[in-house]
Amino acid sequence: MNLYGKGIIYFGLLIIGCSLVAQDTSETLEDIFKVDYDTPLTLDFDAEEKKKEEPKEEKKKKKRNVFFGIKTRKAHTRTVQRQNLIIETFWVLKTTEQSPEYATNFYWLDPQKGKIVNSTRVKKNAKILHGPYKKRIGEQVLEEGWFYKGLKHRRWVRFNKYDILQGKSYWWKGWPQESKIVYYDFQKTKLKEIIPVHYGEKNGKYWAFHANGKIALRGNYKFDHRVGQWREYYQHGSVKREATYPKDPFDGKFRPYITKEWNEKGKLIYDRNTEIKE
Repeated sequence: MNLYGKGIIYFGLLIIGCSLVAQDTSETLEDIFKVDYDTPLTLDFDAEEKKKEEPKEEKKKKKRNVFFGIKTRKAHTRTVQRQNLIIETFWVLKTTEQSPEYATNFYWLDPQKGKIVNSTRVKKNAKILHGPYKKRIGEQVLEEGWFYKGLKHRRWVRFNKYDILQGKSYWWKGWPQESKIVYYDFQKTKLKEIIPVHYGEKNGKYWAFHANGKIALRGNYKFDHRVGQWREYYQHGSVKREATYPKDPFDGKFRPYITKEWNEKGKLIYDRNTEIKE
């Protein structure tokens, strides 16, 4: 083969090699700069959890009664409804914790009453649910899911006594899985905003926080519209103003208005009902 032919072959191999290097580099950079959002971006939430947890579990034996890195103890309740014995099996934290300020539903066991309570007002001796949960009649499962420190987490399903699926939902630490959680810092230690999203629309309680952790704004969404009363707060915690939105999100005639406003010292400077203005 002459020199010209060898040159063409060499040049072709060089181009192929460069393209392969570029492809490898592109994939590596994509992996490095991939953002790991707190809210899963896929409905296959169980698969996402397995990716994060399984590699560690393969190397060492799974610890008993440990869920999400927290040690728990097993518990159960027994109740009779319409002559049917209903058994709930679950795990609880070893210490009592108060519900997060932004929580709308918080589940804990009341030892005195022997039943699970859904309330943000937690008793001193309450046992906070954490880990897997199962409700059944005999061998028939009625409800099954997970809790994370008193909040619904992961996949939840409901069945009737004939084993027919009645409902399925996905949660992320108390919020519908689609909800968006925004932080001030990359380490995800300072909450900035919680946007409740359900079935692709804003639905539920909205929260915004100042950088110091105090509430900045809260209210309710319904079908992507603000509804009811909304409150804005100063950085030190006192209320800044109240605004009223329509109860019906599709009431086009209703115009939102400010009902009250306070200065930073807590003095009322505007009241729509009494016409106080400064």
